[in-house]
Amino acid sequence: MLFTIVRTDGGVDGILLVIAAMIGGYMAMNIGANDVANNVGPAVGSHAITLTGAIIIAASFEAGGALIAGGDVVGTIKNGIIDPDLVADRDTFIWLMIAALLAAAVWLNFATAVGAPVSTTHSIVGGVLGAGIAAAGWDIANWKQVGMIGASWVISPLLGGLIAALFLYIIKRTITYKSDVLAAANSMVPLLVSLMAWAFGTYLMLKGVKKLIKVEFITAVLIALAIAVIVYAIMRPFIARATQKMKNDKSSVNDLFTIPLIFAAALLSFAHGANDVANAVGPLAGINEAIVGGTVTDKASIPIWVMAVGAVGIALGLALYGPKLIRTVGSEITELDKMRAFCIAMAAAITVIMASQLGLPVSSTHIAVGGVFGVGFLREYIKSSYARTLQDIRDHHVNNAPSEVEAFLARFEAADVTTKGEMLREMKQQASGTKLLAKRERRGLGQVHRIELVKRTLLLKIAAAWVITVPFAGGLAAMFFFMIRGMMLP
Repeated sequence: MLFTIVRTDGGVDGILLVIAAMIGGYMAMNIGANDVANNVGPAVGSHAITLTGAIIIAASFEAGGALIAGGDVVGTIKNGIIDPDLVADRDTFIWLMIAALLAAAVWLNFATAVGAPVSTTHSIVGGVLGAGIAAAGWDIANWKQVGMIGASWVISPLLGGLIAALFLYIIKRTITYKSDVLAAANSMVPLLVSLMAWAFGTYLMLKGVKKLIKVEFITAVLIALAIAVIVYAIMRPFIARATQKMKNDKSSVNDLFTIPLIFAAALLSFAHGANDVANAVGPLAGINEAIVGGTVTDKASIPIWVMAVGAVGIALGLALYGPKLIRTVGSEITELDKMRAFCIAMAAAITVIMASQLGLPVSSTHIAVGGVFGVGFLREYIKSSYARTLQDIRDHHVNNAPSEVEAFLARFEAADVTTKGEMLREMKQQASGTKLLAKRERRGLGQVHRIELVKRTLLLKIAAAWVITVPFAGGLAAMFFFMIRGMMLP
């Protein structure tokens, strides 16, 4: 506010610019408080990094991404959601943008307060859409884009959840289900980390530095592949040395994913700062352009003071109000360890790369939260299936001495996944022709052994918040626009 006052000559335009700068800073703080949790939440929840460490890393890389790779020009109308040519005049455009910024910021503030991670992009889109319709009627809206946003509510979490669950299943099958987990880790962990380097290298070039240098998709993939090969060459001897000092158990292997997770949190934060700072500074840059240049435009140059408002606001919002959402994403939805958090980070990068090439509308917030739910539901399914398998074994040995049953179960639980399968096949062959349980009894057992590892109330709350983000922000923006116009008209 003070900086903007010094830069203006006073008058109504000067006051409007001061107000817009304050609201832009408020919006940036809300982006930091809500959106950044998706980048560092899984790393914090898995104890790969402390909350304080995560805030320092994320704040530094978010601000760095915004200032270094945020670009010199920004779209003022996010996603082309309205047609600026239909806005009547410069003053109406300024009121529209102030209303949109304020509505998006207020909605994000409310969502953060109730612990719901929502899309900041959808919030500002809803704000611009609502204020635009209030200013110029229904024809101003790009309804095709609105439909694409609606589709992303389903596409983003589903893709994120499926990819995260797929990686977790691969890790379980190739490492944690083996009898010698250290030997399996020696061969698989360097491969997984180099795959992460490939995905993040591509992601960073396509999304993180796209405003600094324009890189084609194939070029980005090849450069990232070269980085992945180097990472593999470094990680293979490093993992071999590390596993020599470890116990042959899952928790030891889990620690091998700590450093990759810290890198992932930093890189995701950098890319997020470079991209999503536009949600705060885009409308502010548009207002500044309208006041200084007297023009209504869908592209505006970004003065360094406007970018600083966004960068500092995101870092400050994260430091002051970020911990609430970081805890929600990192530990309240489902329990995360480092392997699960690694899978969520992989899903975040790979889903964005896939979606950008296929032209699918996705939200980074929805992808990350979908990834958390994906690993949680996979764990539920695996644990419930395992509990039913143990019950099948007990049913099969119902006529045996308890000591024999316990001995078989002990051998079964100690075996790797291949041996387990052979033991079960042998047991079923012996039981062929003997129906141990009726269908109804089996269904009942399924209910008994259903294990819930995902908090359903949070799932419903977050899904509801996603669905109402655009209409709620739009309704607020329309209301604020009419209030501002009522105050400004003679």
